Amino acid sequence: MKPTTPTLLYIDDDAGLARLVDRGLTRAGFKVVHAAGGEEGLARLAQGGIDVIALDQYMPGLDGLETLERIMAITDAPPVVFVTAAQDSAIAVTALKAGAADYLVKDTQGDFIPLLQVAINGALRQAELQRARDEAEAEVHASRDRYAALAAEREVLLREVNHRVGNSLQIIASLLHLQANSATQDDVKAALTNAMGRVAAVAQVHRRLYTSHDLKSVLLNQYLEALLEDLRRSAEGNRMSRLTLKAEPIEIDPDRAVAIGIIVNELVMNAVKYAYPDGAGPIHVELKADGEDLVVSIADDGVGLNAKADPRSTGMGQRIVSAMAAKLDASAERDPDHHGTRIVLRFRRIPATPAPKPASAAAG
Repeated sequence: MKPTTPTLLYIDDDAGLARLVDRGLTRAGFKVVHAAGGEEGLARLAQGGIDVIALDQYMPGLDGLETLERIMAITDAPPVVFVTAAQDSAIAVTALKAGAADYLVKDTQGDFIPLLQVAINGALRQAELQRARDEAEAEVHASRDRYAALAAEREVLLREVNHRVGNSLQIIASLLHLQANSATQDDVKAALTNAMGRVAAVAQVHRRLYTSHDLKSVLLNQYLEALLEDLRRSAEGNRMSRLTLKAEPIEIDPDRAVAIGIIVNELVMNAVKYAYPDGAGPIHVELKADGEDLVVSIADDGVGLNAKADPRSTGMGQRIVSAMAAKLDASAERDPDHHGTRIVLRFRRIPATPAPKPASAAAG
């Protein structure tokens, strides 16, 4: 904050002119300290308590420009108004480039003192504004540092949460796997295996997030590869030796990854159960980008549309697929030209932003 009575250090070897400056600026509310040369002025400045400096050019020993250079080398130096009797624009330009806040030409009668007062007030205001800008920038940098620290802490916590959730879900999936292996009834074994696949699909997303460079996205190709490996190790794994994945490296948000994983799990398990009544066969999962859309397909070379409805089917898988497809705002269609069964899922890579409601509708 600008002091109530600012202190001016007037550096000039002309003692008579210094007295005129002292009288004139004291009446204007300044405290004036006089130094008769550059070295003396620097010594007084080192003692502190100086708010603004008026500096003459022509003095014995250090001249004004040399003194100005020494002043500018001091951290948080007060603003300097360069004052000289010379009508030399080169000196003015040099002084301003060296850091002087202002420049004016003096006379021997002291008529310049009102102009000096205006220049000094302007230099003080400019210095105050600069200090305010520096403090604001320092606060911005400090806020950024605090935000970065909080963001880093939040990321660590989120990774730990995803790690623990993923581990917990994986334990549940493992327990379901053990229970399915020990089940004696086929319908119970199938229900437990299906439940294990659904839990594993969610668990894999959390495991991906724990190791991901970005907690806001999942590499879908890596996620699907891990998910299919879980399915190969499942109770139906002996029928999945020919389960393959062809996937482009695509990032997607975790919520949509979960929905995709659950759909893939359901359709793969459906193919395992019904596509090859006489044994195992190939099942292909493919992921690719098509413009702004993503396309996921699950295909088999089995009995296709000629298959009879299995009396053990509860329709739960189809309901889950429909629900997840609705969450993705996706279309899920059967490829009529494929020998066997091929389900193609198409959805936007980035979900469309819902249009805002009209004001009248929002009011109602």
